[in-house]
Amino acid sequence: MGEVNAEEGLPFDLNPMYEGERVRKTNMYVELGGQDKPGFELVLFEPDSEKVKDEEVSLIGPDLDEMEEGCSYAYAMIYTVYGEQIEKDLEAVIERRNHEYQSYIQGYMHLNQRSAVWVRISTDAMKKGLKSLKQIGKATIKLFKAELPFIEKMEATFITDEAKVEKRLEEANKIYEARDLKTRGLHDEDVDEFYQCSLCQSFAPTNVCVVAPDRIALCGAMSWFDSRAAARVDPEGPNAPIPKGECIDPIGGEYSGVNEAAVRLSGGEYDSIKLHSFLEKPHTSCGCFEVAGFYIPELDGVGWVHRGSKVSETPIGLPFSTIAGSVGGGKQVKGFLGIGIQYFYSSKFIQADGSWRRVIWMASDLKERVADAIPEDMKDKIATEKEVKDIESLREFLIKVDHPVVKGVVREVDGVQVTDGWATAEEVAVIPAAVEEGVAPIPTGVPAGVDIPVTSMLTAGTGSPIVITLKDANIRIGKIIVKKKVGK
Repeated sequence: MGEVNAEEGLPFDLNPMYEGERVRKTNMYVELGGQDKPGFELVLFEPDSEKVKDEEVSLIGPDLDEMEEGCSYAYAMIYTVYGEQIEKDLEAVIERRNHEYQSYIQGYMHLNQRSAVWVRISTDAMKKGLKSLKQIGKATIKLFKAELPFIEKMEATFITDEAKVEKRLEEANKIYEARDLKTRGLHDEDVDEFYQCSLCQSFAPTNVCVVAPDRIALCGAMSWFDSRAAARVDPEGPNAPIPKGECIDPIGGEYSGVNEAAVRLSGGEYDSIKLHSFLEKPHTSCGCFEVAGFYIPELDGVGWVHRGSKVSETPIGLPFSTIAGSVGGGKQVKGFLGIGIQYFYSSKFIQADGSWRRVIWMASDLKERVADAIPEDMKDKIATEKEVKDIESLREFLIKVDHPVVKGVVREVDGVQVTDGWATAEEVAVIPAAVEEGVAPIPTGVPAGVDIPVTSMLTAGTGSPIVITLKDANIRIGKIIVKKKVGK
């Protein structure tokens, strides 16, 4: 890494030690992409060597020294690559490495992937002489070619002009979609091995990312096909085979080989994972997942909100950022789950817990984005922030549309009833009476030993004399004893 730095005379260090470095807002010169501005990264394979201008970096739009400190800007990174060993299927593999290699740059924070890229450049880097995004581009190309020698030629086009970024983003989304469609015909039972991805372990050391045909990587950027291609061209890289081993639970997606990998990859922190379960041995979550799921114990259902959503709060009173903080970092948290958006299209989507029949809320922009993945009989039964604002209004909505969670969810895959259902409209009125007697009701259907996020154990709007609201907490409650104040 030092040789690359010296050769180019770059004003920053290049070293894997900077992976995981965070640029906080107090030390931020500019922010590129992220939640406020459009951004994406894309790798395109060019089979004609003559059409690739090796190590050339072009910039369309304002450069760093033309940007206002503390502001956010649009950002696109488009790389064109050539190599005798490269084929089109390797585009996504090379593209995902942009996260790894750009994280080697001191003072440059790169997070996420595809159309969710989020970059911050520190004021310290600018003070040391960083002046242009072309310097970032040249360093990135050098790193790619040094780490992946099958790349013979590579050029980059960086765009910061917002209108042009948005226009090229439309083209990029079509390419992402075409890649995703390719993976939907293959299933877990059709293959003998899955793949691991350790790219995010610099940010989440205990994360166990398992990529299977029916479960795309949490970042959404690496499918089973992508991971297989990556393992073949770079055997020592972050993607390696995981033998499936014995199938322990075909519904939950638990395999002995995955469990063995969980122990190894998490450093012994976790010993078992179910690929298609939300509440029992769920998959760990890194920091790059596209969507966060959260269990709503009061209604025994699941909600989903995605990164970049315009929804400020979910029914449990928490935005995506807070939920992500609860589940990220490589944790296995029962009641929270990070996934890639394409997992919604999987035939095994959280099938251990009832699949779509367990989903009771989604951010409206996410629901619209994956509308064709939702079964027709469930589309009108899943609420968004447009219909409900809190737990109580969500409860009323679910009763009105006769959502399966009201009477109990039956798994379509095997006919097993996984929840018992909860209070009907008439029974809701019993809750205040229970409080008067001194015992607050606990939601039914919560598996034993599950840590659940509690937002309002006593339902607001029912006439209850008190409301207990605990935000951003994972707790276990057997029962709550409420005693009346005795007069003198």
